[in-house]
Amino acid sequence: MKINVSVKMNLKVPEALAKVKEAARLGVRDTVVDIARDVKNIHPWKNQTGNNMESITMEVSGMGDNQVVDPDGIEGAVYSQSGYGGFLETGTAEMPPFPYFRPALDTHKDELAPNIKKHMP
Repeated sequence: MKINVSVKMNLKVPEALAKVKEAARLGVRDTVVDIARDVKNIHPWKNQTGNNMESITMEVSGMGDNQVVDPDGIEGAVYSQSGYGGFLETGTAEMPPFPYFRPALDTHKDELAPNIKKHMP
């Protein structure tokens, strides 16, 4: 007796990976938008000249003209382009720190996974 078995699989792995990658990118975008909003709301001198606050920029891979993040990866960034935003955050020998990036990040860091999940098909 002889039994022949033929199994044909159509896993669509590349399509599934593309959907997961897109959901991750959109989840990162949602999280970065929330962090950037809070960075500006927490900013220590938001009622002053506004130079540093106006220089706060956000980027997400594959969206817009990326300067800091890998356009082909899954990355997000929120940063100041003023040249002194980091000194405000961490302080100097002459000035105490005025954290505004870290509190915003701490507020939203646990939202990344749920943000990715909501974009999964």
